[in-house]
Amino acid sequence: MTITSVQNDKVKAMAALLDKKHRDRSGQFIIEGIHLVQEALLAKAEVAAIVYDMERGLPKELAPLLESIDSCDLIEATSAVMAKCTGTESPPPVFGVVRKFSLDAQQLYKESSLVVVLDGVRDPGNMGTIIRSADAVGADAVVLGKGCVDLYNPKTVRSTMGSLFHLPILEGDLAELLSEAKSRGIRLVGTSLAATDTCYSFDWRGPTWLLLGSEGDGLSASSLAQVDHNVIIPMHGKSESLNVAMAGTVLLYEALRQRQYGG
Repeated sequence: MTITSVQNDKVKAMAALLDKKHRDRSGQFIIEGIHLVQEALLAKAEVAAIVYDMERGLPKELAPLLESIDSCDLIEATSAVMAKCTGTESPPPVFGVVRKFSLDAQQLYKESSLVVVLDGVRDPGNMGTIIRSADAVGADAVVLGKGCVDLYNPKTVRSTMGSLFHLPILEGDLAELLSEAKSRGIRLVGTSLAATDTCYSFDWRGPTWLLLGSEGDGLSASSLAQVDHNVIIPMHGKSESLNVAMAGTVLLYEALRQRQYGG
């Protein structure tokens, strides 16, 4: 299929996915660039359409992955169409339309699970980095609570660098999920400047959910009330703090060190 007009109804529908209300209504979102499209196809995500710049042609990296897929629309389009659907001045050579995925909450309660819980994290870059770090250490899942930036926001999707296709990510009611986790013997761990345990003296082995709060306010009062243990990241220089993505990465890698390489 070839599309040359930005007034095409299909183009309008795809461009509308830049807006959250249309993503919610359609259950679809946009992924941009060769790498993200590759990751979606490799993960067997439900890719509804792949659109590529007709002047640059279908990226050679994607051709082998498309051979076994018959339910995906392959569309060549003008650079103007590419720009309209991605909302960028320098549009990528390819983008995809992917159906949102769902997760059964029961997958969160694995034995010795390591789950990252985000409470009000609003910066797309921070969320994406945390998801990448969770993926890198082999965490079991990421949970997004109320007040978090939309996982399917194009900036968030780009910042995950494909990790959103590698591990389960659930959007849910933290009050219910945290309560259920506690009832199953899962420890809820937060951070506090008043904590007596450092992230290095704390034992991260065993089922653990790491709670990370908003960039400015930290955890919400309701989440804070559920926390079983707090840890502190030691600071030996003059920096007063780390941002939530950096802090989360430090904590996750200490958990990985203890779990995989000894306490």
